[in-house]
Amino acid sequence: MRSVFRRPVRFVPFGFLAVILVGTGLLMLPAATSEARYTPFTTALFTATSAVSVTGMSVVDTPAYWNTFGLVMITVLTQVGGLGILTGATLVILVVSRQLGLRNRLLVQAETAEFGVGDVRRLLLRIAATVGVCEAVMTGLLAGRFWLGYDYPPGRALWYGVFHAVQGFNNGGFALFPDSLVGFARDPWVCLPIAFGTIVGGLGFPALFEAARRWRRPDRWAIATKLTVWGSAVLLVVGFVGLLAAEWSDPRTIGPYDVPGKLLAAFTQNAVVRTGGFATLDTAELDEESIPLLIALMFIGGGSASTAGGIKVSTFFLLAFVIWAELRGEPDVTVGRRRVATASQRQALTVALLSVALVAGGTVVLLLLTEGLAYHWALLEVTSAFSTTGLSSGVASASDEPGRLVLALLMYVGRVGPLTLGSAIALNTRRRLYRYAEEQPIVG
Repeated sequence: MRSVFRRPVRFVPFGFLAVILVGTGLLMLPAATSEARYTPFTTALFTATSAVSVTGMSVVDTPAYWNTFGLVMITVLTQVGGLGILTGATLVILVVSRQLGLRNRLLVQAETAEFGVGDVRRLLLRIAATVGVCEAVMTGLLAGRFWLGYDYPPGRALWYGVFHAVQGFNNGGFALFPDSLVGFARDPWVCLPIAFGTIVGGLGFPALFEAARRWRRPDRWAIATKLTVWGSAVLLVVGFVGLLAAEWSDPRTIGPYDVPGKLLAAFTQNAVVRTGGFATLDTAELDEESIPLLIALMFIGGGSASTAGGIKVSTFFLLAFVIWAELRGEPDVTVGRRRVATASQRQALTVALLSVALVAGGTVVLLLLTEGLAYHWALLEVTSAFSTTGLSSGVASASDEPGRLVLALLMYVGRVGPLTLGSAIALNTRRRLYRYAEEQPIVG
């Protein structure tokens, strides 16, 4: 056990892999399908990986293919995956901070606020309580709406509320409707709880706890919290305006809606596109101008130590500050009157470039495996899988087994990769007793 906690890099990928394999075995059983037949291994593996990695991408019609047992298993896998991500990331931060030495440990504590101090038990209980309260509120609102607004029987309304609350807060994206949330695109009682639950779940507890504790003094937030909270706000505004402008007159999406309907559908789609995977707009019918915007938002993702994927908001905006400092000729990169450590800049660059390489390579492989597939749809599908978003244009369900395995691998790597890589880089920090002579090569 000690070796596991000394090497959290090993624990994270194998822990998730074990849950995925157990989920695959259970979903293959006839008892999990509506037609009482064995599910092919690839389909079960893809679904389990999608659930545990809180992606929500599916290769079958979820409400039609799976029966109650299968849907309960997907819900449990999503909840286990979401809590595992949150608690696993938290424990990795704690373990890594304790192995960095006094100087670097103090730096980590300054950046992670409450995650650098206090006992693990209190912290995990606080995370569990926050998840429970958020999901309970979402369940109440959704179940009430399905019962009172759509005449669902109370038991069915409660089940639908629980399922979508778990999927929403954990940024899962599975839905009990064939068209996801397109049929509720103009219903604020369904869209807004899911949108705000997705936003909260995608912020990450380091940022969420500190922002709540110091909400009166945002100037005292750690750099990571500032980048995550303010960066998420910027992306919400930019994505909302961009998506609204691109789809305003599109007759296939929000063109026929009235103004409040357009605003609600665009806001919800934009709120869940970086992390949640639900769809209030038919992805396959989106205007071509919207596709690059959605791909960029999915690639950025949500906050660190959250249920969201992507390279993370803090990574993206840290690189933006690096570029801004370089353009201005500044010797240091500063955020909110704090100088960003060079090691953090290099780590952000490493994560971003490796992620670009994975997405580019995955897109090429998927194009080679799928005949007649348009490049932009392949890029959207691969980015969605890697960022564990789950938004799909139907490519996953139309792909053969090799294509599905590629997407499943990307979901797994996208879920455990950034956390594993980040902790590995931190634990691999070295201190040399000498430095070579400096030389400045020509760049550009």
